[in-house]
Amino acid sequence: MNEQMNDNKRMPKSNQSEAEAPDIPVQEEKQLSPVTESIQQFGQTQSPASESNIFCMTIIGQVEGHLILPPQNKTTKYEHIIPQLVAAEQNPKIEGILIILNTVGGDVEAGLAIAEMIASLSKPTVTVVIGGGHSIGVPIAVASTYSLIAGSATMTIHPIRMNGLVIGVPQTFEYMEKMQERVVRFVTSHSNISEDMFKELMFKTGELNRDIGTAVGSADAVKYGLMDAVGGIGQAIAQLNKLMGDKRQSMQAGGYTQ
Repeated sequence: MNEQMNDNKRMPKSNQSEAEAPDIPVQEEKQLSPVTESIQQFGQTQSPASESNIFCMTIIGQVEGHLILPPQNKTTKYEHIIPQLVAAEQNPKIEGILIILNTVGGDVEAGLAIAEMIASLSKPTVTVVIGGGHSIGVPIAVASTYSLIAGSATMTIHPIRMNGLVIGVPQTFEYMEKMQERVVRFVTSHSNISEDMFKELMFKTGELNRDIGTAVGSADAVKYGLMDAVGGIGQAIAQLNKLMGDKRQSMQAGGYTQ
């Protein structure tokens, strides 16, 4: 009797647990087929997979600057855009950059930073304004080599505004006035609009409800010299291919290879 009890005590615990624990079936993760995954990601059975020499960048919603906007706002973060532009400039396979713009505006300094980055690129750039290129979106729109605006798109030009508590009104007004001059100089130096015309549109009354500024349509934007032409994606890609071809010819004529 005692020997049997000692034998049971000497039995390994692992064997006891294996005998008592029931077998639990292991569920294997189902791998989705490429077609099913494409439908979930893009809503279509096939997605474009071919490599292109054109880098497409979208600036949509509100340009987010140094302050984080509420999560329900559709935003474009400038700290995401700037590294993409640097990577596109360094990539030898990318010959041109297409910028799709549909923004309500946003942070002034962040928008100017993006605009300066686009203007300083050595590769041809083309911007297409679809929907709207309002407020600080105007400098971003004119920063590229060639700018187009869709027939139904608009651009709102207005003075710089700020919200929240203001301390030291004269100093704040002077700072805003200097920042506004930065915007005016950038827009007039990267487009064909004159400074007098741009300021007239900026301070025009009666166009916006209880506000100062002007909502400029596509035809008027071209007429004022703000944008180069009215067009969409097809015209933008055709223009970008032309600019890239011209650059290749100039590099070959100069004896340079990319």
